[in-house]
Amino acid sequence: MNTDQALSLMSSFLRTVLYVTTPLLCVSLIAGVVVGIIQTATQINEASISFLVKVAAVVGTGIVLGAHLAAYTIDYARTCLGAVAGVVH
Repeated sequence: MNTDQALSLMSSFLRTVLYVTTPLLCVSLIAGVVVGIIQTATQINEASISFLVKVAAVVGTGIVLGAHLAAYTIDYARTCLGAVAGVVH
């Protein structure tokens, strides 16, 4: 394995991490902002409400997109394992 192949794998790794985590983080961000606005409007300042809503939103997103994100991650793992032959050879 030369430097170009290693950089390609690292770039692919970073792309995979961003692709898998971005939907979950965005949903958590949006849920937190919406709950924050509602809590500000109603003057209910309970931290557990925000936490539970974010957890529910992330779990729901994981259920909906989980298979697709897992398939993307498995494709990356297959690519990495296929590159092992180039390292050993």
